Amino acid sequence: MSTRLFVGNLSYQTTEEDLRQFFAGVANVASVSLVTERDSGRSKGFAFIEMASAEDAQKAISELNGKMLQDRTVRVDLARPREDRGGRGGKRERGERRPRE
Repeated sequence: MSTRLFVGNLSYQTTEEDLRQFFAGVANVASVSLVTERDSGRSKGFAFIEMASAEDAQKAISELNGKMLQDRTVRVDLARPREDRGGRGGKRERGERRPRE
């Protein structure tokens, strides 16, 4: 079982330290990664938490999924592996159109 968790439905004001404290009350946290917008640095409302062990990850899911954090009901689940979303179809010269299919 994985030790990486997805945490969703977070307030935009939630910080990595808020998450670390929220999860540390249940199990051992290895790392916290709050996902932010590239340009503004503003939170996207979700994060990834790496727990110290698979047992800690399962405990965090069972005890924290559906709990309130900063007036929001958070979703805690195992993180899925990142999918290859592909690119934008390769590089084209300016003004060149994509062929119709």
